[in-house]
Amino acid sequence: MLGEGFTLFNILRIVVDITLVWYVFYKLIMLLRGTKAIQLLKGIFVVFIFYLISYVLNLQTVQVMIEQVIVWGPLAVIILFQPELRRALEQIGRGSFFSRNRRSEEEIFNQSIEAIVKSCNYMGKRRIGALITIERETNMGDFIETGIPIRGQLTNQLLTNIFVPNTPLHDGAVIIKQNEIVAAACYLPLSESPFISKELGTRHRAAMGISEVSDALTIIVSEETGHISCTRNGELHRDIDEEKLTEILRKDLEPNFVKTPTLKSWKRRGKKNE
Repeated sequence: MLGEGFTLFNILRIVVDITLVWYVFYKLIMLLRGTKAIQLLKGIFVVFIFYLISYVLNLQTVQVMIEQVIVWGPLAVIILFQPELRRALEQIGRGSFFSRNRRSEEEIFNQSIEAIVKSCNYMGKRRIGALITIERETNMGDFIETGIPIRGQLTNQLLTNIFVPNTPLHDGAVIIKQNEIVAAACYLPLSESPFISKELGTRHRAAMGISEVSDALTIIVSEETGHISCTRNGELHRDIDEEKLTEILRKDLEPNFVKTPTLKSWKRRGKKNE
């Protein structure tokens, strides 16, 4: 039999309590992902580690300083991160903190796919070289920092205009995160694989290089031939057409836009729009 303090109701209450706390914590992490508040969380973790070390080694001066940081830290957080806090409160007020607008996600997903495919086809027909890397699960922060910040909504026109020859941003890679062009003119690591064809240039080697160190999907438009290729998971898929490119993008990027698989609905929706 369960003890007096461990009745079935008490156990259920504890489970619900813990589940709610973890769910709210998860939603906060998802809300703050990609913002400067994530760096704050890393900073808090570092301060906590330093505090433990100072406690074990009895570093009293360090302890006093860290205790002052802990006391005044919450006030500093409120002042420095007003935009993030305001956005969180707005989402709670709209009821979108605990639920997502599925229809909106589908529209964003379709618009992003359409923008990428149209831009690649346009540049391919006009022999405009392009290198487009799309972030998935692996964070691309280190590579984003090597380029020029854009932070613009993903559109066919903007993506194409970046790669127009003889413009400041046309060299290097564009990095896309969901429906946002995060940065342009980014440097990607070149693959040193001996199995890459000698006829392929720097763009293809850079695309292979990033696919070897991350799960990103990278699209290459050849300046010499106008052919479209893509890399993912260390593999190079050459000379793909519009239909194949759309299929690859939908299959690989859907989990980053919509948590529940709805690939069939994407296909049905895509056929209606054709």
